Amino acid sequence: MNKRVLALLAATAASAIYGANHTIAKGLMPHVIEPFGFILLRVSGAALVFWAISLFLPSEKVDRRDWFRIVACAFFGMVLNMLMFFKGLSLSTPINSSVVITLAPVLLLVLSAIFLKERITWLKSIGIGLGLAGALLLILFGLKMQPNAPNIPLGNLLFVVNAASYSVYLILVKPLVAKYSSITLMKLFFLFAVIMNLPIGIQEFSSVAWGALDWSSIWRLGFVVICTTVLTYLFNIYALKQLSPSTIGAFIYLQPLLATLIAVLVGSDTLTPLRVLAAALIFIGVFLSTRKPRNI
Repeated sequence: MNKRVLALLAATAASAIYGANHTIAKGLMPHVIEPFGFILLRVSGAALVFWAISLFLPSEKVDRRDWFRIVACAFFGMVLNMLMFFKGLSLSTPINSSVVITLAPVLLLVLSAIFLKERITWLKSIGIGLGLAGALLLILFGLKMQPNAPNIPLGNLLFVVNAASYSVYLILVKPLVAKYSSITLMKLFFLFAVIMNLPIGIQEFSSVAWGALDWSSIWRLGFVVICTTVLTYLFNIYALKQLSPSTIGAFIYLQPLLATLIAVLVGSDTLTPLRVLAAALIFIGVFLSTRKPRNI
């Protein structure tokens, strides 16, 4: 099996895990653990795993000029990105989260135009407008609250920040994956993520009744740390060695399908006509904005 196929499989597996995470993580907040404490658990657990793995691998010297980019990757990929998503998920719903974050490819295109000077055609501009319209439809006109979702519009807005932050991370990390191994990058990213998240999440982390957790909560927490954090970041870093950031971003389309299916099956969320319309606008927008022009 060639490396590109393996990269595509890795990106697919990461999206499948993320799709399940929308419902699994939502079920833990806020009664078992609050969002910022959850992020501290995620990054601390992942840091321990990656540093333990690194003990059995050759160490790599990091160029001095790459340290700023590494810290920036940690901030956008493991701090702002995670904090906004989990805080948004605690306020909104699994289906909303999976729909809104599909804006990531659109935002990635906008950021690529700003930082990488990529040209935006009129067709891509229409796609960007439709995608943003779909997100605004959910934020401004969707349900304001429902059981276990106390502030849906604010939660949806935080998902937009999450998608933008992850898009910045994909742009920043691409040059690093060509120079360093996945484990070297992950152990450094998550080490800095622990340092940055510690003052934000320590209070919520400390308030968890760890000794009273039941098995259902323990396996869900373990899934988020090992699968949603360790495996997905490893899969995406591996995939980025063979695929472009925009191709990786395209795999985010799988998340709403999986997240909606799981959320409806377990009864944690429901479909509404407005959500379907918003999803359609976002999907059309993403399709138009990421479509490659035909060669004439």
